[in-house]
Order: sequence, then C-alpha cells, then structure tokens
Amino acid sequence: MSSFNIGSSDTAGIARQGLVGRTLERLFLRSVRVVAVHSVSARFRFIDLECVAFEGRRWSPGQKLQVKTGGTLETRTYTPLRWDAARGVTRILAFAHGEGPGSEWVRRARTGDQCQVFGPRRSLDLETQPASTVLFGDETSFGLAASLCGRNAAGQGVQAVFEVGAIAESRQVLDALGIQSLALMERRTDDSHLAELQSAMTGAGTPNENAHYVLTGKASSIRQMSHALKAQGVQAKRIQAKAYWAAGKRGLD
Repeated sequence: MSSFNIGSSDTAGIARQGLVGRTLERLFLRSVRVVAVHSVSARFRFIDLECVAFEGRRWSPGQKLQVKTGGTLETRTYTPLRWDAARGVTRILAFAHGEGPGSEWVRRARTGDQCQVFGPRRSLDLETQPASTVLFGDETSFGLAASLCGRNAAGQGVQAVFEVGAIAESRQVLDALGIQSLALMERRTDDSHLAELQSAMTGAGTPNENAHYVLTGKASSIRQMSHALKAQGVQAKRIQAKAYWAAGKRGLD
C-alpha cells in the first residue's frame, strides 16, 4: 500500500487557490433562494430564484445567469425565461441530463434552498431583436427561445428549429413554454437531420433577406449550420452564434 504526502509548497499552493476562490465568490456571487420548483417532464424543471439584488435590475433576452453547483466557481449557465424586477424573482428552465453536480442540483432543488449565482450578464446581444428571427438550438436553447418569444405577443417574428434527443419529451416542454417550433427533429448519429433543419430555417433554399439567424446549442452543429447558411448567401453579420456545449468539454457558457 502506497501513501501520498503533500509537501509544504503544495499545501501553500492549495491554500492560495482556496483563498482566491473565496475572494472571487465574495466579490461576484449573490445568494439567492429557491421560491418555487415545478417539474415539466422527467428531466426538465422550472426553478424560480429570488434575490434582493434582482429588484429593479434591468434584464434583456440573451443574458445569462450562472448558478454555482459544485466546487469553487463551478457553475451551470441558464437563460432566464422571465424577469420580475419588482419582486426580484427570475425563472429558469433547468435540464437534468447525465450525471455531474449540475444535474444533481437540478434534481435535488427544493423550495427554500439557498444557492449562489453570478449575473445576469451578457451572453448574446439580442437587445434590438430584428423583425424576423430564426433560432436554431437544442434542449439547452429552450430557455432562450422562451425569452425571445416572450418579448412580443405570441412570439411574432420568432421562429425556432431544434435538434433533440427525445421528441415526445421536448414537445411536452415546448408546449409548457408556449413555443410552436418551426421544426423539431431527433438527432441522428450521421448528423443528416441538420440538412433538413437548415432547409426549414431558410424556406427550402430561399433565405429571408431580412431574417436574423441565432445559432445555439452544440458546437459542432452550430459550425455546420453556419457554413450551410453562408453557402446559401446569408451574410455573416446576420448570424449570431453561441455554443452552449461540446462533446467532451465543460464550461463553454
């Protein structure tokens, strides 16, 4: 049986890292209270968070809120669905997929729980939403879609296409959010579904000259969709992209 000893220099390094982490937490993290939890499906939950610092705070769709879910500054990022500045309450749609501290937090969240958050702060600049917006994404993009559609009556001017892992569950969640998707397709291992989604986005090969395209979700899917749009003549200035995750990587946004 072998033993592992931490030397004095290692101990000092760990102590310094801990001090830096605690200092960053004090400077940037806010304490919030869970005031409501509602399960939408087996893996999706609405979670309402209350914070005095949210009162009177201006917010716009596209901003993100990061919830501390594990060790020092280990967070999971969400797009608020709604923002009640008068009460200091925001709602997020939390997706528990796989294992890890983020999914565990989603599954265990209960009314009255205390946690810490960072933000809200800018993620995508959607302050001046064009008359026609086409959103591409996946389950991690449902919150953004809801916040965009909530800006105007019945989500006029916003269309969304999604690649998902489970059609029935995703449709259940989108119905709860009041989102009528332009296209909803299950992922295929060869990514052939992306070509069909791209056709839905551009009207079967004839892109709307005034449309603004917002690409979110999986990094590799975003790259393919962006290349396809540009190949059809969509100008780069009319495309915004934000990768929320990538296979084998953590902490993209």
